[in-house]
Amino acid sequence: MRNTKVLVADASSTDGTPDIVMSFRDRLKVSVIPGGLPSVGRNAGAALADTRYILFIDADIEPASPSLIRRALESAQTKNLHCVTTNIICRGGGPMDNLLYFGNNLFQYLSLIHHPFSTGMFMLFDKRRFDELGGFHEQVHFAEDYLLSKQVARSKFAIVRGGVYTTNRDHNYWQV
Repeated sequence: MRNTKVLVADASSTDGTPDIVMSFRDRLKVSVIPGGLPSVGRNAGAALADTRYILFIDADIEPASPSLIRRALESAQTKNLHCVTTNIICRGGGPMDNLLYFGNNLFQYLSLIHHPFSTGMFMLFDKRRFDELGGFHEQVHFAEDYLLSKQVARSKFAIVRGGVYTTNRDHNYWQV
């Protein structure tokens, strides 16, 4: 794993993120780069990436399976996919949170019929296609991940089983 490159876009967090990230430098090639809105930080990281695939994953995400990232990458490589995502599982959420995440996951599967839908919480992207599409729209404050993923051809998009755990922290758009 020492050759694994991890770029963390930090938007002036107050929780010690840069120090935590740098504590992994004995095991990973880690760097902290300036963040901002999610799209700005994601695009900044993608600009520095020199790999065929780039994985965008939010800080509060934890793979539900230790093999999730490997399986997403294998799926992308074997099927020559441009974008791979997974389902979201809300850890510690109430009934409304669980219902809304269930709805999100259902919408993801239904999107395979028309335009792919991936959230930026877990989005593995072919770097060349990401660059061709212009990355995340930096002027958009909400759903920049959806706007990007819907440009991917259905035949070049997949949802890998397994899911990722998230919390309902600062997903205020779920609240009515």
